[in-house]
Amino acid sequence: MGRNRATLADVARRAGLSKTAASMVLNGREGTRLSAEAHQRVFAAAEELGYRPNLAARSLRTRKTATIAFVSDIVATTRFAGDLIRGALDAARERDHVLLITETQGDATFEQYAIEAVLDRQVDGVIYAAMATRRLTVPAAILGGPVVLLNATSPDGLPSVVPDDEGAGRSVAAALLELGHRDAIALIGRNRLKEDDPEVSLAARARLRGIRQTLDEANVSLLAECFCAEWLPEHGYAAMRGLLSKPKRPSAIICMNDRLAFGAYQALGEAGLTVPEDISVISFDDDPIAAWLRPSLATTALPHEQMGRRAVELLLDGGAAEPALVPMPLRRRRSLAPPAA
Repeated sequence: MGRNRATLADVARRAGLSKTAASMVLNGREGTRLSAEAHQRVFAAAEELGYRPNLAARSLRTRKTATIAFVSDIVATTRFAGDLIRGALDAARERDHVLLITETQGDATFEQYAIEAVLDRQVDGVIYAAMATRRLTVPAAILGGPVVLLNATSPDGLPSVVPDDEGAGRSVAAALLELGHRDAIALIGRNRLKEDDPEVSLAARARLRGIRQTLDEANVSLLAECFCAEWLPEHGYAAMRGLLSKPKRPSAIICMNDRLAFGAYQALGEAGLTVPEDISVISFDDDPIAAWLRPSLATTALPHEQMGRRAVELLLDGGAAEPALVPMPLRRRRSLAPPAA
Protein backbone atom coordinates (compact mmCIF):
# COMPACT_ATOMS: atom_id res chain seq x y z
CA MET A 1 0.00 0.00 0.00
CA GLY A 2 2.88 2.39 0.67
CA ARG A 3 5.02 1.38 -2.32
CA ASN A 4 4.22 4.48 -4.41
CA ARG A 5 3.86 6.83 -1.49
CA ALA A 6 5.84 10.07 -1.75
CA THR A 7 8.77 10.25 0.66
CA LEU A 8 10.56 13.11 2.36
CA ALA A 9 13.42 12.56 -0.07
CA ASP A 10 11.02 13.08 -2.99
CA VAL A 11 9.83 16.37 -1.50
CA ALA A 12 13.39 17.55 -0.85
CA ARG A 13 14.44 16.63 -4.39
CA ARG A 14 11.46 18.46 -5.93
CA ALA A 15 12.16 21.56 -3.76
CA GLY A 16 15.89 21.50 -4.46
CA LEU A 17 16.86 21.19 -0.80
CA SER A 18 18.37 18.63 1.54
CA LYS A 19 16.18 16.15 3.41
CA THR A 20 17.13 17.81 6.68
CA ALA A 21 16.08 21.25 5.46
CA ALA A 22 12.80 19.93 4.02
CA SER A 23 12.05 18.08 7.28
CA MET A 24 12.66 21.20 9.37
CA VAL A 25 10.29 23.22 7.19
CA LEU A 26 7.53 20.62 7.24
CA ASN A 27 7.82 20.17 11.01
CA GLY A 28 7.67 23.91 11.65
CA ARG A 29 11.14 24.07 13.17
CA GLU A 30 12.38 27.60 13.77
CA GLY A 31 15.83 28.92 12.97
CA THR A 32 16.20 27.14 9.63
CA ARG A 33 17.70 30.27 8.06
CA LEU A 34 15.87 29.37 4.87
CA SER A 35 14.18 32.03 2.79
CA ALA A 36 10.43 32.41 2.58
CA GLU A 37 10.71 31.34 -1.06
CA ALA A 38 12.43 28.09 0.01
CA HIS A 39 9.65 27.42 2.51
CA GLN A 40 7.08 27.91 -0.24
CA ARG A 41 8.94 25.48 -2.53
CA VAL A 42 8.84 22.79 0.17
CA PHE A 43 5.13 23.21 0.86
CA ALA A 44 4.33 23.30 -2.86
CA ALA A 45 6.36 20.14 -3.49
CA ALA A 46 4.64 18.34 -0.61
CA GLU A 47 1.20 19.29 -1.96
CA GLU A 48 2.03 18.33 -5.55
CA LEU A 49 3.38 14.95 -4.51
CA GLY A 50 0.62 14.29 -1.98
CA TYR A 51 3.24 13.81 0.72
CA ARG A 52 2.12 12.58 4.12
CA PRO A 53 4.57 12.16 7.02
CA ASN A 54 5.48 8.66 8.12
CA LEU A 55 3.65 8.49 11.43
CA ALA A 56 5.31 5.22 12.42
CA ALA A 57 8.74 6.78 12.08
CA ARG A 58 7.62 9.95 13.83
CA SER A 59 6.17 7.98 16.73
CA LEU A 60 9.55 6.30 17.28
CA ARG A 61 11.11 9.73 17.68
CA THR A 62 8.37 11.42 19.71
CA ARG A 63 6.91 8.37 21.49
CA LYS A 64 3.50 9.70 20.42
CA THR A 65 1.19 8.06 17.89
CA ALA A 66 -1.61 10.67 17.77
CA THR A 67 -4.13 7.91 18.49
CA ILE A 68 -6.63 7.59 21.35
CA ALA A 69 -8.43 4.41 22.35
CA PHE A 70 -12.15 4.65 23.16
CA VAL A 71 -13.09 1.50 25.11
CA SER A 72 -16.72 1.11 26.16
CA ASP A 73 -19.08 -1.48 27.57
CA ILE A 74 -22.19 -1.09 25.37
CA VAL A 75 -22.21 2.62 24.66
CA ALA A 76 -20.84 2.45 21.11
CA THR A 77 -23.93 0.88 19.53
CA THR A 78 -26.64 2.58 21.56
CA ARG A 79 -28.60 5.36 19.91
CA PHE A 80 -29.12 7.04 23.24
CA ALA A 81 -25.42 7.76 23.80
CA GLY A 82 -24.12 8.07 20.25
CA ASP A 83 -23.18 11.70 20.86
CA LEU A 84 -20.49 10.59 23.32
CA ILE A 85 -18.49 9.19 20.43
CA ARG A 86 -19.32 12.08 18.12
CA GLY A 87 -18.01 14.59 20.65
CA ALA A 88 -14.84 12.59 21.22
CA LEU A 89 -14.28 12.14 17.48
CA ASP A 90 -14.68 15.87 16.81
CA ALA A 91 -12.33 16.86 19.63
CA ALA A 92 -9.73 14.28 18.57
CA ARG A 93 -9.86 15.44 14.96
CA GLU A 94 -9.39 19.06 16.00
CA ARG A 95 -6.24 17.99 17.86
CA ASP A 96 -4.97 15.92 14.89
CA HIS A 97 -5.63 12.64 16.68
CA VAL A 98 -7.42 9.49 15.53
CA LEU A 99 -9.95 7.69 17.74
CA LEU A 100 -9.83 3.88 17.84
CA ILE A 101 -13.21 2.61 19.07
CA THR A 102 -13.88 -0.79 20.58
CA GLU A 103 -16.90 -2.14 22.44
CA THR A 104 -16.82 -5.02 24.91
CA GLN A 105 -20.55 -5.74 25.44
CA GLY A 106 -19.68 -6.36 29.09
CA ASP A 107 -17.62 -9.46 28.20
CA ALA A 108 -14.57 -9.49 30.50
CA THR A 109 -12.60 -11.87 28.28
CA PHE A 110 -13.14 -9.80 25.16
CA GLU A 111 -12.46 -6.61 27.11
CA GLN A 112 -9.02 -7.93 28.02
CA TYR A 113 -8.35 -8.82 24.38
CA ALA A 114 -9.58 -5.41 23.15
CA ILE A 115 -7.47 -3.51 25.66
CA GLU A 116 -4.36 -5.50 24.76
CA ALA A 117 -5.05 -4.83 21.08
CA VAL A 118 -5.24 -1.06 21.47
CA LEU A 119 -2.24 -0.96 23.81
CA ASP A 120 -0.23 -2.93 21.23
CA ARG A 121 -0.89 -0.02 18.87
CA GLN A 122 0.87 2.32 21.28
CA VAL A 123 -2.10 4.64 21.79
CA ASP A 124 -1.39 7.92 23.57
CA GLY A 125 -4.17 7.29 26.09
CA VAL A 126 -7.46 5.53 26.80
CA ILE A 127 -11.00 6.86 27.28
CA TYR A 128 -12.89 4.23 29.24
CA ALA A 129 -16.63 4.79 28.82
CA ALA A 130 -19.76 3.37 30.44
CA MET A 131 -23.37 3.36 29.26
CA ALA A 132 -24.89 4.06 32.69
CA THR A 133 -23.39 6.76 34.91
CA ARG A 134 -21.78 4.69 37.66
CA ARG A 135 -18.65 3.89 39.63
CA LEU A 136 -16.64 1.09 38.08
CA THR A 137 -13.43 -0.90 38.42
CA VAL A 138 -10.86 0.06 35.81
CA PRO A 139 -8.91 -2.83 34.20
CA ALA A 140 -5.37 -2.89 35.57
CA ALA A 141 -3.90 -3.14 32.07
CA ILE A 142 -4.78 0.47 31.20
CA LEU A 143 -3.61 2.04 34.46
CA GLY A 144 -0.03 2.34 33.23
CA GLY A 145 -0.79 5.27 30.94
CA PRO A 146 -3.10 8.26 30.62
CA VAL A 147 -6.74 7.29 31.27
CA VAL A 148 -9.95 9.32 31.47
CA LEU A 149 -13.26 7.81 32.55
CA LEU A 150 -16.31 8.90 30.58
CA ASN A 151 -19.75 8.76 32.20
CA ALA A 152 -18.16 6.97 35.15
CA THR A 153 -15.92 7.37 38.20
CA SER A 154 -13.64 4.92 39.99
CA PRO A 155 -12.03 4.43 43.42
CA ASP A 156 -8.64 4.99 41.76
CA GLY A 157 -9.08 8.78 41.63
CA LEU A 158 -8.71 8.89 37.84
CA PRO A 159 -9.80 11.94 35.85
CA SER A 160 -13.45 11.51 34.87
CA VAL A 161 -16.28 13.24 33.05
CA VAL A 162 -19.88 12.86 34.22
CA PRO A 163 -23.15 14.77 33.77
CA ASP A 164 -24.12 17.22 36.51
CA ASP A 165 -27.14 15.26 37.70
CA GLU A 166 -27.40 17.19 40.96
CA GLY A 167 -27.54 20.46 39.04
CA ALA A 168 -30.21 18.94 36.82
CA GLY A 169 -32.26 18.04 39.90
CA ARG A 170 -32.06 21.64 41.05
CA SER A 171 -33.13 22.90 37.61
CA VAL A 172 -36.14 20.59 37.48
CA ALA A 173 -37.37 21.56 40.94
CA ALA A 174 -36.74 25.27 40.31
CA ALA A 175 -38.74 25.15 37.06
CA LEU A 176 -41.81 23.93 38.96
CA LEU A 177 -41.37 26.42 41.79
CA GLU A 178 -41.11 29.30 39.30
CA LEU A 179 -44.52 28.31 37.91
CA GLY A 180 -46.11 28.34 41.36
CA HIS A 181 -46.17 24.61 42.18
CA ARG A 182 -45.60 24.22 45.91
CA ASP A 183 -47.85 21.92 47.90
CA ALA A 184 -48.66 19.23 45.33
CA ILE A 185 -45.42 18.10 43.64
CA ALA A 186 -45.00 14.33 43.41
CA LEU A 187 -41.92 12.31 42.47
CA ILE A 188 -41.91 9.11 40.42
CA GLY A 189 -38.82 6.89 40.32
CA ARG A 190 -37.40 6.44 43.82
CA ASN A 191 -35.22 3.33 43.78
CA ARG A 192 -33.13 2.20 46.75
CA LEU A 193 -30.67 0.15 44.72
CA LYS A 194 -29.93 2.98 42.29
CA GLU A 195 -29.67 5.51 45.12
CA ASP A 196 -27.51 3.43 47.49
CA ASP A 197 -25.14 1.52 45.18
CA PRO A 198 -22.82 3.78 43.13
CA GLU A 199 -21.80 0.78 41.03
CA VAL A 200 -25.39 0.65 39.78
CA SER A 201 -26.02 4.38 39.39
CA LEU A 202 -24.52 7.73 40.31
CA ALA A 203 -27.41 9.65 38.76
CA ALA A 204 -30.28 8.62 41.06
CA ARG A 205 -28.84 9.93 44.33
CA ALA A 206 -27.46 13.09 42.71
CA ARG A 207 -30.78 13.95 41.04
CA LEU A 208 -32.70 13.33 44.25
CA ARG A 209 -30.25 15.46 46.22
CA GLY A 210 -30.64 18.37 43.82
CA ILE A 211 -34.44 18.16 43.92
CA ARG A 212 -34.61 18.02 47.70
CA GLN A 213 -32.11 20.82 48.29
CA THR A 214 -34.02 23.18 46.01
CA LEU A 215 -37.40 22.32 47.52
CA ASP A 216 -36.03 22.57 51.06
CA GLU A 217 -34.63 26.02 50.34
CA ALA A 218 -38.17 27.07 49.31
CA ASN A 219 -39.73 25.34 52.37
CA VAL A 220 -41.59 22.96 50.07
CA SER A 221 -42.10 19.24 50.71
CA LEU A 222 -42.98 16.58 48.19
CA LEU A 223 -46.62 15.50 48.23
CA ALA A 224 -45.68 11.88 47.45
CA GLU A 225 -42.69 9.76 46.41
CA CYS A 226 -43.30 6.65 44.31
CA PHE A 227 -40.77 3.82 44.34
CA CYS A 228 -40.19 1.99 41.06
CA ALA A 229 -38.35 -1.31 40.52
CA GLU A 230 -36.97 0.00 37.21
CA TRP A 231 -37.01 3.29 35.32
CA LEU A 232 -39.21 1.95 32.54
CA PRO A 233 -42.55 3.14 31.07
CA GLU A 234 -44.62 0.41 32.70
CA HIS A 235 -43.39 1.46 36.14
CA GLY A 236 -44.12 5.11 35.44
CA TYR A 237 -47.59 4.10 34.30
CA ALA A 238 -48.27 2.10 37.49
CA ALA A 239 -46.91 4.85 39.72
CA MET A 240 -49.07 7.50 38.04
CA ARG A 241 -52.19 5.38 38.43
CA GLY A 242 -51.38 4.99 42.11
CA LEU A 243 -51.00 8.74 42.56
CA LEU A 244 -54.33 9.39 40.85
CA SER A 245 -56.07 7.01 43.25
CA LYS A 246 -55.12 9.13 46.27
CA PRO A 247 -57.43 11.80 47.73
CA LYS A 248 -55.18 14.71 46.79
CA ARG A 249 -54.15 14.92 43.16
CA PRO A 250 -50.68 16.30 42.39
CA SER A 251 -50.35 19.49 40.36
CA ALA A 252 -46.95 18.48 39.01
CA ILE A 253 -44.93 15.30 38.54
CA ILE A 254 -41.14 14.92 38.52
CA CYS A 255 -40.07 11.70 36.81
CA MET A 256 -36.53 10.45 37.39
CA ASN A 257 -36.11 9.73 33.70
CA ASP A 258 -38.02 10.19 30.45
CA ARG A 259 -39.12 6.58 30.15
CA LEU A 260 -41.01 6.85 33.42
CA ALA A 261 -42.63 10.01 32.07
CA PHE A 262 -43.77 8.16 28.95
CA GLY A 263 -45.72 5.76 31.16
CA ALA A 264 -47.10 8.60 33.29
CA TYR A 265 -48.41 10.30 30.15
CA GLN A 266 -50.28 7.10 29.23
CA ALA A 267 -51.90 6.83 32.66
CA LEU A 268 -52.95 10.48 32.62
CA GLY A 269 -54.51 10.10 29.19
CA GLU A 270 -56.48 7.04 30.25
CA ALA A 271 -57.76 8.98 33.26
CA GLY A 272 -59.06 11.75 31.01
CA LEU A 273 -56.50 14.27 32.28
CA THR A 274 -54.41 16.52 30.09
CA VAL A 275 -50.80 17.69 30.34
CA PRO A 276 -50.13 20.41 31.43
CA GLU A 277 -53.62 21.85 31.99
CA ASP A 278 -54.39 19.34 34.74
CA ILE A 279 -50.91 18.13 35.73
CA SER A 280 -47.45 19.34 34.69
CA VAL A 281 -44.73 16.77 33.97
CA ILE A 282 -40.96 17.24 33.93
CA SER A 283 -38.17 14.71 33.65
CA PHE A 284 -34.50 13.91 32.98
CA ASP A 285 -32.35 12.73 30.02
CA ASP A 286 -34.00 14.26 26.91
CA ASP A 287 -34.59 10.96 25.16
CA PRO A 288 -35.13 11.52 21.40
CA ILE A 289 -38.82 10.65 21.85
CA ALA A 290 -39.34 13.38 24.48
CA ALA A 291 -39.68 16.14 21.89
CA TRP A 292 -42.19 14.04 19.90
CA LEU A 293 -44.63 13.43 22.74
CA ARG A 294 -47.80 15.52 22.67
CA PRO A 295 -47.40 17.77 24.45
CA SER A 296 -43.60 17.72 24.14
CA LEU A 297 -41.91 16.76 27.40
CA ALA A 298 -39.87 19.25 29.43
CA THR A 299 -36.65 17.54 30.52
CA THR A 300 -32.98 18.05 31.27
CA ALA A 301 -30.67 16.82 28.52
CA LEU A 302 -27.74 14.48 28.98
CA PRO A 303 -24.84 16.44 27.42
CA HIS A 304 -23.23 13.49 25.71
CA GLU A 305 -21.45 15.37 22.93
CA GLN A 306 -19.93 17.88 25.35
CA MET A 307 -18.90 15.01 27.65
CA GLY A 308 -17.11 13.15 24.85
CA ARG A 309 -15.31 16.34 23.85
CA ARG A 310 -14.30 17.08 27.44
CA ALA A 311 -12.88 13.56 27.88
CA VAL A 312 -10.48 14.06 24.96
CA GLU A 313 -9.43 17.46 26.32
CA LEU A 314 -8.68 15.99 29.76
CA LEU A 315 -6.75 13.10 28.24
CA LEU A 316 -4.50 15.30 26.12
CA ASP A 317 -4.15 18.26 28.50
CA GLY A 318 -4.27 16.50 31.85
CA GLY A 319 -6.96 16.77 34.49
CA ALA A 320 -7.60 16.73 38.22
CA ALA A 321 -8.91 13.75 40.15
CA GLU A 322 -12.20 15.51 40.89
CA PRO A 323 -14.89 14.56 38.32
CA ALA A 324 -15.52 17.14 35.62
CA LEU A 325 -19.25 17.92 35.83
CA VAL A 326 -20.90 18.83 32.53
CA PRO A 327 -24.17 20.82 32.89
CA MET A 328 -27.45 19.24 31.79
CA PRO A 329 -29.45 21.96 30.02
CA LEU A 330 -33.17 22.26 30.74
CA ARG A 331 -35.39 21.79 27.68
CA ARG A 332 -38.46 23.88 28.48
CA ARG A 333 -41.29 22.37 26.47
CA ARG A 334 -45.07 22.27 26.54
CA SER A 335 -45.59 19.89 29.46
CA LEU A 336 -45.27 22.69 32.03
CA ALA A 337 -47.85 25.22 33.20
CA PRO A 338 -48.89 26.95 36.43
CA PRO A 339 -51.13 24.90 38.77
CA ALA A 340 -54.74 24.67 37.77
CA ALA A 341 -56.95 27.10 39.71
